[in-house]
Amino acid sequence: MSFAGAMLIAMVIDAAIGWPDALFLRIGHPVTWLGRLIATLDARLNGGRARRAAGVLTALVVIGLAGGIGAVAWALLPGGWPGTLIAGVLAWPLVAVRSMHQHVAAVARPLASGDLEGARHAVSMIVGRDPARLDAAGVARAATESLAENTSDGIVAPLFWGAVAGLPGIAAYKAINTLDSMIGHRTPRHEAFGWASARIDDGVNLAPARLSGLIFALASPAPRAALRCMMRDARHHRSPNAGWPEAAM
Repeated sequence: MSFAGAMLIAMVIDAAIGWPDALFLRIGHPVTWLGRLIATLDARLNGGRARRAAGVLTALVVIGLAGGIGAVAWALLPGGWPGTLIAGVLAWPLVAVRSMHQHVAAVARPLASGDLEGARHAVSMIVGRDPARLDAAGVARAATESLAENTSDGIVAPLFWGAVAGLPGIAAYKAINTLDSMIGHRTPRHEAFGWASARIDDGVNLAPARLSGLIFALASPAPRAALRCMMRDARHHRSPNAGWPEAAM
């Protein structure tokens, strides 16, 4: 079985068709399955004095379950091209090529036609900040930053952890990323409960984020300038990881 071939299959399928609505309506999506589990554990365990410990347990359960399912599937794969094909199909929903392109294109179209309100609405779908006061340049910047960070989280990091640990690595990474997006926030409810998820996410993205920045820089028309910009500005971001791809882009 060729892991590189499997990842190529996964990315080609996702780039071509994404996750079709009909399939989502029929079976959902692995991220929504993870989201339901995380929401259930959040509702049941996030209370009392031991919130941080409960958050550690939640992270271990979700990551362990996702990685365990990935490991079982990985172990059962046949050899040769059938295994490569099946692995690619299983990894398909765990990479995010088409969806991010669609979201950013939805911002670019109204910007190009001068529809600032439409662009603000579109960018609100992919960023956490309030876009109401952003001008056209601010909207473009917000979309570009989101594209940079989510390329790292949605494409480079899954491929990186897949190269390290195969399908279990991709599945575990997706669980970590979903945990962070749902409970890894510095809010009164989640600062303690989501502490472990946020720290784990920071750790597993250290290498992929820097690799993403390097890829962006090398793809630039001016690689040396992009590298200098990345090395100079990345450390000023409040995130230990997001600044690298964002500064390079």
